[in-house]
Amino acid sequence: MAVRTRAARPSLARRLRGLLAAALLSIPLALCAATVEGVGIRPTTFPDPVNQGHTPGFVFYPSSAPTHGTTAFGPYDVAATPGAEAASGAWPLVVISHGHGGSDLGHHDLASYLARHGFVVATFEQPGDNFHDQSGSATSRVLVGRAVEVRAVIDTLLSDAHWKQLIDPTRIGVAGFSAGGYTSLLVVGARPRFDRFIGYCHRHPNDMETCGPAKKLTPEAAAAYLADIQHDLDRWGDTADPRVKAAFVMAPLSLVFDKAGAGAIDRPVDLWYGQNDHVLLPSENALHLKPLVRTLTRVTEVPKADHWVFLAPCSAALAKEAGAICQDPPGVDRAKVHERINADAVAFFRQTLGTR
Repeated sequence: MAVRTRAARPSLARRLRGLLAAALLSIPLALCAATVEGVGIRPTTFPDPVNQGHTPGFVFYPSSAPTHGTTAFGPYDVAATPGAEAASGAWPLVVISHGHGGSDLGHHDLASYLARHGFVVATFEQPGDNFHDQSGSATSRVLVGRAVEVRAVIDTLLSDAHWKQLIDPTRIGVAGFSAGGYTSLLVVGARPRFDRFIGYCHRHPNDMETCGPAKKLTPEAAAAYLADIQHDLDRWGDTADPRVKAAFVMAPLSLVFDKAGAGAIDRPVDLWYGQNDHVLLPSENALHLKPLVRTLTRVTEVPKADHWVFLAPCSAALAKEAGAICQDPPGVDRAKVHERINADAVAFFRQTLGTR
């Protein structure tokens, strides 16, 4: 009887141990995952199946060697150590797609932060739509090819003898800004309707960034031109990649998605936008998208912010070279905004991709 009584009424110490164990089991895996010592970075190239060439990029990865300070890559001060020894393990992969006319280091702080928290991260120049080559703007090479090139990046890393040892192929995500956000949505299943540009340009004829090319054409020619791009939607294969499990999107170009096209997204999406975005108007893009995506996990507005707040905080050299994209409206602290973006991206991908 005494033995049964002890089993029914455990000692205080045993009860506390049991309560502690239960509490630990209730903590999300995202909070239990450890931060690694440092971040490594290696330049690389990726094949471009759309233009039959190659495009440059970088791979950020967890490192067992501590990272101290930053390393200059042109005008970017990157918190990663070139060639550092990789920390052993099979880490989740995140591919980052930059915006129109952007750079493979335009989101280096997000890439470094993810790597420090246990992710391999690939960045790359979107061919024909980067800061030194915009020859593919407003063509299917870009509007369709962007997503195909993300798939090629994933293919390359998973077949590479070095990188495939560090990547868990069952845990892959994408992140993107602006046109890169649009790209990320394609990758997780969205289907665009390019003729929606026509209605947008009727409503906003002074938006020369989006509608300038159409103004050079007759209405009939513009409709035919967009129909040709629509015809190319599956030219290089499916723009969706079933290996990608989640998308973190910032100020995405999304006016081209109708209810059916956005409703085709079947994986988790975390959506961010700036309240006063004058490049991709929230009413036509992020807020238009919000009610259409049934898999949205969260929508976050950055108060007072314009479009460029999602680019990494600028170094002095970059601010001097490209001042317009480095300036934020009064009351917006880009560094603080990025502290939250980076932390939320880690939490989102840990939740949707899992941790080990």
